[in-house]
Amino acid sequence: MHDDRTGEVAVIFVSFRNGADMIGYAEAAAAMDALATAQPGYRGVDSAREADGMGITVSYWADDAAAITWRDHLEHAAICERGRALWYDRYSVTVARVERGYAWARP
Repeated sequence: MHDDRTGEVAVIFVSFRNGADMIGYAEAAAAMDALATAQPGYRGVDSAREADGMGITVSYWADDAAAITWRDHLEHAAICERGRALWYDRYSVTVARVERGYAWARP
């Protein structure tokens, strides 16, 4: 589980994959995970994907500046372009500030 995310910026990426180039997509996703982790202000990620291709990824950032720096990172931007050209039928991005959060785990 994660720490309290209050005050962080959440970038919510809802995507619909089309099934093209599964290996290339997996390689790019792993590379982006590693690259994001190394960025200043990165606080974590939660992600899930349905069998029909719908996925939700929420990345957490210390502040707006860190989230924008990630959005504009050259390697990330290039992968986004590749995603639009090849892997996604559509997606949306929503940016929000976390006001409070709760967590629970079975003991």
